[in-house]
Amino acid sequence: MTISRDMLATFLKVVDGLSVSHAADELGVGKSVVSKRVAQLEDALGATLFARSTRRIVLTPAGEVYAAHARRALAELLAGEEEVRALRSEMSGRIRLTAPVSWGQRVLAKQLPCFLKEYPGIEIDLQLADRIMDLAFERIDIALRWSTTPAPEFVCTPVARVDWIMAAAPAYLAEAGQPAQPQELRHHTCLAYWRESSDEAWVLARESNPGEQVQIRVSSRYHVDNPEAVVDAALAGLGIALMPSYLCRDALEDGRLLPVLPGWVPHTKFGTLITALTTPDRLRVGRNRALLSFLRQDLQQDLQQAADQSQRASASLGT
Repeated sequence: MTISRDMLATFLKVVDGLSVSHAADELGVGKSVVSKRVAQLEDALGATLFARSTRRIVLTPAGEVYAAHARRALAELLAGEEEVRALRSEMSGRIRLTAPVSWGQRVLAKQLPCFLKEYPGIEIDLQLADRIMDLAFERIDIALRWSTTPAPEFVCTPVARVDWIMAAAPAYLAEAGQPAQPQELRHHTCLAYWRESSDEAWVLARESNPGEQVQIRVSSRYHVDNPEAVVDAALAGLGIALMPSYLCRDALEDGRLLPVLPGWVPHTKFGTLITALTTPDRLRVGRNRALLSFLRQDLQQDLQQAADQSQRASASLGT
């Protein structure tokens, strides 16, 4: 018996939920259809993939081995289908895209409507998520991610630079004082995008001499895993915030936030680049290449505008 794409997809859906009912709901078919496809796959392989009981099912050793191969095989099949469709019409069809939540909302979502107007035959499915998604299994064409190191299995294309700055509300600085040296941050309440205890060590490099770096252990009363919330806390006067510039550009421009230690540049584990990750086969699809080209050009313009605004804000403060 020939193994079909439907067999593979159904098998993997059962693997993901270890439930025939879950797989049936995900695929929009009856449970009997799911059971039949799995049985056909087991017959074709001559192996039992699941150990079944009245209460639950688990993968057999053969099932565990086959699941990894099935994922790769299904990904290749889907990629092949996508390339064939792309040959029919390079500038039509759907692009599945993922990006970090805050950057996606504040930056990317403002650019994509322009791209869609330029290419009326293209559709975009945008998923904003801070988790690392499995591009092959979740059928993602392009993943835009914070990136500090290249991923060898992907084609990595830098599309935007993100600068990190320290800033605080005027009311906070009036009460707590404006630090003149990085070491003085130890005596302030500091705010940052926090995920683990190591995030409480800030690394700063002198702007005039990037090789001169200091690491400061800061303290905070507020730990939050969302950068938007960091900006809100800074605006409320809770402390000195370390945040990406795209989130606080307007607040710096209108004076609701003031730069802190403008002669020092923060270095974070997220780096300063938003990088587009895609597989070589996805990059061969014309619409994906068109989107990457558009983003590189459009976001570079946005970056220059941000730099101009930052310079104006610094000049108004005499820094």
